[in-house]
Amino acid sequence: VQLQAFGGGLVRPGGSLRLSCAASGIKFGMAPMGWFRQAPGKQREWVATITPIGITNYEDSVKGRFAISRDNAKNTVILQMNSVEPEDTAVYYCNAVFLGTNYWGEGTQVTVSS
Repeated sequence: VQLQAFGGGLVRPGGSLRLSCAASGIKFGMAPMGWFRQAPGKQREWVATITPIGITNYEDSVKGRFAISRDNAKNTVILQMNSVEPEDTAVYYCNAVFLGTNYWGEGTQVTVSS
């Protein structure tokens, strides 16, 4: 199983960034997918999830700013980040749950700074 995350970088407060995660080795259309993040000195925290049929859930601090989506034909999950804040600075990890097992990508750094 491989989860490759792309799209991190440096963005100014109020700006936008789009993260993508390409999955292989799982039946993507059956797997709930999610994004987590870990800021320096903090524990990894949940950001958003999307079920195989597209039902989404968000952590309170990102509601209305972030949007998670998936393309089952391309085995890809997207996190569109809008109106970013310095507090969004973290390493973002893609997550898949398949047959009861959690799988993680290597993470992509997002830095929000002026």
